[in-house]
Amino acid sequence: MQWEIVRAKYPHCWVLIEALSAYTINHKRSIEDMSVVSDFDDPQQAWQMYRKRHIADPSRELYVFYTGNESIEVIEQPFTGIRGLQ
Repeated sequence: MQWEIVRAKYPHCWVLIEALSAYTINHKRSIEDMSVVSDFDDPQQAWQMYRKRHIADPSRELYVFYTGNESIEVIEQPFTGIRGLQ
């Protein structure tokens, strides 16, 4: 599904989407095809569901977007920190 279709089907709400087809050019991720996992009125609920799904399966490419935005942009940033300090 394209972003324009997602916006039409889910107007002015938060959506948790999975990228089905995507590519990167100059550190910008372009999502060609996506699937809506869930829609939400509250952004906090959307992010809670994102965390739950990401922990269950980190290999899935999930994003939270607001459908009031005409376009979506994902900037890739290389990880330069330390994880898992205990």
